[in-house]
Amino acid sequence: MNAREDGRPGEHAHRGWAAALRTFARPPVTALCELCGEPLDGTHPHLLELEQQTLRCCCRACALLFGNQQNARYKRVPEKVRWLGDFHLSDEQWDALAIPIGIAFFYRDSAAQRVIAMYPGAAGAMQSSLDLSAWQVLVADNPVLNTLEPDVQALLVNRVEGAREYYRVPIDQCYALTGVIRARWRGVSGGVDAWRAIRACFAALKAGERLPEGVPNA
Repeated sequence: MNAREDGRPGEHAHRGWAAALRTFARPPVTALCELCGEPLDGTHPHLLELEQQTLRCCCRACALLFGNQQNARYKRVPEKVRWLGDFHLSDEQWDALAIPIGIAFFYRDSAAQRVIAMYPGAAGAMQSSLDLSAWQVLVADNPVLNTLEPDVQALLVNRVEGAREYYRVPIDQCYALTGVIRARWRGVSGGVDAWRAIRACFAALKAGERLPEGVPNA
């Protein structure tokens, strides 16, 4: 694979994962803003409805209007994806977090006032019990975790197939990835199609790209 010195995919790799990722998106449909009904393009933002913890597709006007209000019903989901190349998580620290599989995401729930650990499952995103002392050790080693915006930004961990990759991502990207896995997974091992999709998703995220609209939701 052609790779850049900073560890991100090079041009040829970019074309490869981009083509692969497009095959896992559903055919485009006409999406409407869930707040005002306006048609949406393929790169529309999302709002998180805090009480229900539900993502809402919205136009940029509604994202600005409803996402920047104090004590509001909605919170705007950021759009930037960042690969954390200098993140530190040893195998012992990972084991202490007690996540049953090699992919997980962590975010702070402002209502519950605690960090939530989730991982993809056959039925969608599953919550895992989190050892808070183990999480605090991780935060001490990685101050970037203090910059996660509650509810709408997450630490995404990829430790499958020998990977040791960590990302600061919008919460909608975690559920988009979960949706890909849920839709493609077959049997106990997942199947070739599922693993191809997982690799394509993480290649996109590592390049700083968002997963495309149309990927099945969790």
